[in-house]
Amino acid sequence: MFLDKETFSNVIESTPLVSIDLVVKNSIGQALLGKRLNRPAKDSWFVPGGRILKNESMAEAFKRLTHDELGQELVITQAELLGVYDHFYEDNVFGDKFTTHYVVIAYVLILDEELDNLPLDIQHGGYKCFNIQDLLVDENVHEHTKWYFE
Repeated sequence: MFLDKETFSNVIESTPLVSIDLVVKNSIGQALLGKRLNRPAKDSWFVPGGRILKNESMAEAFKRLTHDELGQELVITQAELLGVYDHFYEDNVFGDKFTTHYVVIAYVLILDEELDNLPLDIQHGGYKCFNIQDLLVDENVHEHTKWYFE
């Protein structure tokens, strides 16, 4: 269930959000990152992902997020659990009057096929495959994304 702006704003201000990050790699050591359009982490390179909705199982959220973020529906059993992370931000999707806290469940997906239906202009303004060593030193890659590759 998606929430209206006022309700969602109250939730962000009051509680952690639970999300799934998709750490998409290929077999030659590259990772797919998107250039964030929205707060938090706006203008940073970041892994695809999104929050789990109320009454949505993790498996259902994984299917929805892979469809929405990667352009193809995948199932959670195709991925490997990387771990659970806290992400703290000084701003939120609506501005900078309060912080955002995500509890992130990160999954690794190894995909060698072309991802040719990557959605633009919703969450990401562009996508790029980074060599792991390069993303770790790139100042435009968000620190929370770097954690997944250290």
